[in-house]
Amino acid sequence: MWISSLCDSTQKGKPDIELVDLSSRFNTINEIMEVTTKPIIFDGDTGGMIEHFVYAVRSLERMGVSAVIIEDKIGLKKNSLFGTEVEQTQDDIEHFCAKIKAGKNAQLTDDFMIIARIESLILEAGMDDALLRAKEYVKAGSDAIMIHSRKKDPREIYEFCDKFRSFDNKTPLVVVPTSFNEASEDELASHGVNIVIYANQLTRSAFLAMQGTAKDILLNHRAKEVDDRLMPIKDIISLIEPL
Repeated sequence: MWISSLCDSTQKGKPDIELVDLSSRFNTINEIMEVTTKPIIFDGDTGGMIEHFVYAVRSLERMGVSAVIIEDKIGLKKNSLFGTEVEQTQDDIEHFCAKIKAGKNAQLTDDFMIIARIESLILEAGMDDALLRAKEYVKAGSDAIMIHSRKKDPREIYEFCDKFRSFDNKTPLVVVPTSFNEASEDELASHGVNIVIYANQLTRSAFLAMQGTAKDILLNHRAKEVDDRLMPIKDIISLIEPL
């Protein structure tokens, strides 16, 4: 299960700029854990200050979360898919490595994973920068590498994965194919990808459906016209079975 900061913020009526505090996001995790036992990956945005990140790691680990992904940017968080259209600052390698090391040192078990998300391709810093960062982040203790791109063509992602796998066959690779959604899981796996995250499609489809339903009810002044796209009452009331 992916705990998206974009989806969590949107659900709470807030912009995706790390405005929703960790206490609120932890409540979301607890609510999700009420209805699933599946592994949870937490979208940790930038991870914040190193001194704060270590406490987040301890809390997430204690709650039973499996992994946190943090991106190598600093300052006010902006959604990566804006790319260079808005001002975004990439963290320097040394500081981000220190954040990874501090997080790993704060863990109490070997099970929790810290995954480094590289923004070099998003910010047009180049393939060489992305690969250099991947090497350094793994050395710093990152348990996996997430590579991101806002290009619709997946060739940039394939190139990174192939080059990364030429010197590292062990560290898991994570991708989030929001933009390059023509890439299939089999194709991504053939280039060495281990984890594919569908980060926001459920929220985006749910909002579109709810918006359409609301419009039709307002237009017709009744709910009959939307009946064929609703889950039956009996199904929704029995969706969560009593213990």
